Amino acid sequence: MDETMRRGGRPRRSSAEVLADAAAELFLEQGYARTTVDQIAARAGVSRATFFNYFGAKSDVLWLELDAAVADLPAFLAASTESSPVRAVEEALVAAARAHDPERVPWAIAQAEVMDIGTELVASVAARVMAQHGAVSAFVGSRTGEHPTSLWPQTVSGAMLGAAAAAFGVWVADGVARRSLVEYVGAALTPVAAGLDAR
Repeated sequence: MDETMRRGGRPRRSSAEVLADAAAELFLEQGYARTTVDQIAARAGVSRATFFNYFGAKSDVLWLELDAAVADLPAFLAASTESSPVRAVEEALVAAARAHDPERVPWAIAQAEVMDIGTELVASVAARVMAQHGAVSAFVGSRTGEHPTSLWPQTVSGAMLGAAAAAFGVWVADGVARRSLVEYVGAALTPVAAGLDAR
């Protein structure tokens, strides 16, 4: 049997996913603040050093899915053949949504209240959002000849990423009734892209 597969033909969980699942269990049982890296590593059956091979900090473990969802965004932007930078951003965000594993729902969003997630987690996700905002605004600026911090690149990036983030949040909240993520992201981006592209 292929080592990347488990029984039943389902993909084997990566070590990072095993750690993330162990952390989620502990956060649900005793809260984020009362859970230590050592406890997460023990629950996952690995060493503390192994934890830090995959995550830089305890807070990072909750954003495994978010990080995976946007990791390829710069490559999707660079590969776009759309002449409109707005449509290129739309295409890249839809591609990122399509690539997301539908079985990996971010616990930090789905169970934030139960896990008692505080300001540290808000700060860690904000840093991730700002990194993506920088990547998109830089791409739009390169296409339009404007500085990434000028109004138009900032507007396109903020509006498109905001719509995608809203779609992601609704997708998580829909629970067992949720459809594929790409449906939500596509529906959210279509009117926003149309409005921006009409400029």
